[in-house]
Amino acid sequence: VIGQPMKSKRPKEPGENKIKPVNKKIKPKMPKMKERESADSSLKSQSILTQVMDKGRFQKLAATLNLSAGQSIELRCKGSNVTWNYPSYLDTFKDSRLSIKQLDRYGQLILANATAADTGEYSCWLQLCSGNKCRKDETRTGSTYIFFSDKEELFVPTPSYFEIVYLNPDKPAVIPCRVTTPSAKVTLHREFPAEEIEVDGTDIVYDVKKGFVYQHPTADHKGIVYCKAESQGAPQISIKYHLLYVEVPKGPPSATIEASSSRAEASDSVHVICTVLGEPDVDVNFRWRYPGQESERPVRIQNFWRLINRGTGQTTRISKSVLVVEDFEARDAGNYICMAQNLHGETTVATKVELN
Repeated sequence: VIGQPMKSKRPKEPGENKIKPVNKKIKPKMPKMKERESADSSLKSQSILTQVMDKGRFQKLAATLNLSAGQSIELRCKGSNVTWNYPSYLDTFKDSRLSIKQLDRYGQLILANATAADTGEYSCWLQLCSGNKCRKDETRTGSTYIFFSDKEELFVPTPSYFEIVYLNPDKPAVIPCRVTTPSAKVTLHREFPAEEIEVDGTDIVYDVKKGFVYQHPTADHKGIVYCKAESQGAPQISIKYHLLYVEVPKGPPSATIEASSSRAEASDSVHVICTVLGEPDVDVNFRWRYPGQESERPVRIQNFWRLINRGTGQTTRISKSVLVVEDFEARDAGNYICMAQNLHGETTVATKVELN
């Protein structure tokens, strides 16, 4: 009876032997590969951002964090060379409530007595530096979006009461009426004709971290809109947003140049104007070369821009640079060259002014 089980076990040995000598070398390799892959993927997504809690406890942060206005928060990022990103207005107003320090092993961000306006993304990353060149370490980052809820301020406050939003047909447009309470019910409304705009989740979607997003803007969307939010109380209204439809081809500036006169008398005042028509939200930078430049001839240069409605429901930005030469003389005669540059490239135009 004792010998029978022993015999029944023997036939299994070849199978067992197969597993041990043959697959032992193969199978452990596969898990090692997977372990290495998972280690790599966890390294890529490894967050270095933590929140300092009471009694020296630390908490890893989720994608969002809900706090109340009036609270203070301390964030830490592991690393000896940490860079921070936070709502830009804190920089604009050089807010003394914000403190950022770099210590030996971590970077520290403290925001005291937070307000609804502090709602936004807070992120950090490790900088890898070699000499004077630094780059972001993509494997060592951290980010969270913090809501500082305030019953009196359902919408994140803005410095203005009116904002322009450009509708480009080739990119989404955002109506940035962000809320301080993520559970608030938010709707979008047109001022004239007075109506609620349907948010279908396809062409128009609502993102609690951004606002309403027009995925494919058209000329039909232009006009003045506002948002309404409700959360356990009376509804609140956002600022107004003026939606302007734009359809200007992307590319280097489309520039023209013109002088007040191609021939000037001695002691005349001469104006040379460089004009660019382009996208409303794209800045244009101007540079000049002129005959009296090397002899340090004093000239006045004024740059300005404004938005114009082209009458077709489209809005264009007209940018101008005006170079003024007072008391025109022989050394001022020659070519006036304007170089207009935007993020797509540079255009050079020139005109000639002669002395009579």
